[in-house]
Amino acid sequence: MKLVKKALVTATGLLLLLIGVVFIILPGPAVLIIPLALGVLAIEYPIAKKWLRVFQKKMKQSAEWADRRWRAFKMKS
Repeated sequence: MKLVKKALVTATGLLLLLIGVVFIILPGPAVLIIPLALGVLAIEYPIAKKWLRVFQKKMKQSAEWADRRWRAFKMKS
């Protein structure tokens, strides 16, 4: 039963990750799909949990940077 669960988690996670990578090239919600895929894979794989944390950290840094830029732009206007 555990092997079946691991196989399903792996297949689902890899499929979502593949779709996310395709959405990097094509228009689509890659920023939503890739962390979802990493979250699914993190159920069984510690390395996926590590990469999910890295992704979350980078997204937070990007959001803070964009917020600073937006506030600076609004101050000039």
